[in-house]
Amino acid sequence: MDCKYIWLNGKIMAGAEVQMPFMTPAVHYGMAVFEGIRCYRAANGPAIFRLREHIERLYKSATVLGWRELPFSVGQLIEACLETVQANGLEECYLRPLVYLAGGGWNLNVDAGQAHVGISVWPWNAYLGPEAAERGVRANVSSYTRHHPNVVMTKAKIAGNYPNSFLAKTESVRLGFDEAIMMDAQGLVAECTGANIFIVKGQRLLTPPEAQVLEGITRDTVMILAREMGLEVSAQPLSRDQLYMADEVFVTGTAAEIVGFREIDFRTIGTGRTGPITRKLQQAYQSAVRGELPRSSEWLTYLPRK
Repeated sequence: MDCKYIWLNGKIMAGAEVQMPFMTPAVHYGMAVFEGIRCYRAANGPAIFRLREHIERLYKSATVLGWRELPFSVGQLIEACLETVQANGLEECYLRPLVYLAGGGWNLNVDAGQAHVGISVWPWNAYLGPEAAERGVRANVSSYTRHHPNVVMTKAKIAGNYPNSFLAKTESVRLGFDEAIMMDAQGLVAECTGANIFIVKGQRLLTPPEAQVLEGITRDTVMILAREMGLEVSAQPLSRDQLYMADEVFVTGTAAEIVGFREIDFRTIGTGRTGPITRKLQQAYQSAVRGELPRSSEWLTYLPRK
């Protein structure tokens, strides 16, 4: 994936010049935290959606992983994200801030290592395919269980957590599905490989509780939009058979945005296409990220005009 310019430790550099040495501890041990953020072509120009919330979560992830301090503040990284998008001349893109263990820490002690910070951006297309939003996608319940929260810290976006998702997603794709649904250690619905999950029953939205999942910022956005639409929203434990019996099932994430499931484990969900509630939420979400809702002003950080 080509990135024209990358922000690294306070400087914009040509992407081709940025190289990570083989002996970088983060590569060997997965000691890194990251965010996925999106910039949209909005009403008053390019704008990054919920940028502050993403950078604040990046800091919380770093704290969970054990870093006591980082070399840049929240405000500095917000400015760095804007600078990186502008340097690349993109109006719509995906941003990837990354904090990683760059040196030291070979004794498995984070305090003995050094944190570096980088930000890359690139154009982004539909995560689950161009027809996913309209048609919905096929999923299965994975044979892999999501991490137990006392084994690794599941509330943080830690790079080393994601082999769990790779195993599940690769298995599902090889079986002919588009996405994997992962159960927690108790056998209850947790989330998908890179997205949170919701079910629709009548005018109610149900989603697994916060203790079991990474608290997605898109998840939070959808819950707010749904309540403003008059829907009841509840976070509660969900069983596998509740997925099969739902009127609609959809997932949320920065990359996926909002995508419905038309089939789970060879069982048709609802009408076998993206359902009406999911469609309304998709439309509201697109309005929010493009500056067309009153609430958009709280959520959008516009790039400075040149």
